[in-house]
Amino acid sequence: MSIEWKIKPFEALTVTELYDILQLRSKIFVVEQNCVYLDLDGKDKVALHLFGIYEDKIVAHARLLKAGISFDTASIGRVTVDSNYRDRKWGHDLMQRAIEGVFEHFSESQITIGAQLYLKKFYEKQGFVQSSEMYLEDDIPHIVMIKN
Repeated sequence: MSIEWKIKPFEALTVTELYDILQLRSKIFVVEQNCVYLDLDGKDKVALHLFGIYEDKIVAHARLLKAGISFDTASIGRVTVDSNYRDRKWGHDLMQRAIEGVFEHFSESQITIGAQLYLKKFYEKQGFVQSSEMYLEDDIPHIVMIKN
């Protein structure tokens, strides 16, 4: 069985899809990374939500944002893959689909991300280049990366 990918605006998400996305993000960003922060920052309402379903469970998610919301250019954020499925390399599929989604839905030629520093090599494989010094966000080292 393979992963099924969907992309939806906030208003089109079912209550169950939204709950499962938020639960996955909380599992990764709050519990796994031991970081207390406000995940619900208001941007979900204006984002496109890309998510992967495997065996009736949302196991991957990213949100796609138009220019001017997080950065001057379009952006991809909240990139998550359930830790139980990371050995399947779905993070690479998720990012490729997210990049395609930004180009397709926003007609943007440049994408900016705020990447956790430890994932720099992962994002470089997707064509992103570091464009800032390290900064702390919620006590986690981050860098800005851009893909043209």
